[in-house]
Amino acid sequence: MRNAETRWTTVDEYLTDLLSPNDDVLKATLQASEHAGLPPIQVTATQGKMLFLLARTMKARRILEIGTLGGYSTIWLGRALPPGGRLVTLESESTHASLARSNIARAGLDATVDLRLGRALETLPMLVAENPDPFDLIFIDADKAHTAPYFELSLPLSHRGSLIIADNVVRNGAVTNAQSDDPSVQGIRRFLDLLAVESRVSATAIQTVGSKGYDGFVLAFVINPSEKIVDGERHP
Repeated sequence: MRNAETRWTTVDEYLTDLLSPNDDVLKATLQASEHAGLPPIQVTATQGKMLFLLARTMKARRILEIGTLGGYSTIWLGRALPPGGRLVTLESESTHASLARSNIARAGLDATVDLRLGRALETLPMLVAENPDPFDLIFIDADKAHTAPYFELSLPLSHRGSLIIADNVVRNGAVTNAQSDDPSVQGIRRFLDLLAVESRVSATAIQTVGSKGYDGFVLAFVINPSEKIVDGERHP
C-alpha cells in the first residue's frame, strides 16, 4: 500500500506541475496556513483547479463554500467568478477565518468574498432567512460529522441546475464500515444514505487518489430544490 501511495503522490506532483501549478498567491496561502499551524487538509492543487473549471463551465455567478480553513479553495473558486460575482464562505474557527481573510485579500478577492464566522449549523439558517439569490455552486468541505445537515440546509439556497460538491466522502475506504466509531465516517454514511433517497438531486460519488491519500467526493445536481417527499408523496 505504501508503494501505491508513493506512486499516487508522484503522479499528483507531476500533474500539478504541468496543469495546475500554484502561483505566488496560492503558494503564500499554503505557507501562511502551515506557519499558523492549520491542519493540511485543504484540497490539492489539481482539485482546486477542478473546482475552478467546474465553476467556470457552469458560468457560476454565486458560490457558497462551507468550510474556509485558510482560504485556499476559496481563492480557486473566487477566481472562477465573473465581474460582479459573489462567494459566501462559512468558517467556524476565528483563527482560521482571520488568516483566510488575509489570504483572500492578498489574492485581490476581498471585495468578492463574504466570509462569515460561526458554526455552519447556525450561519446557514441565518443565510436562508436572508432569502438571497440562489447559489449556482455549493462546496461542502467542513467537519464531516455534519455533512448531512449542511447538505439539507444548503438545498433551499440552491436552484434547479445548481451543483453541490461534498469532499472527503470515502475516508480511505472506511465509509463502507457500518460499525466504525469515527464520527466523520458515520457522518458521511448518513449523508450518503440521505442522498440515496433524496429526490431533489441526482448524485454520484467519485473515488480519488493523490498526495492526500485515498478519498473521494460527491457531485449532486439539483433537480428541484423546493420539492419534498412527505409520506411517500411528492410535494412542491
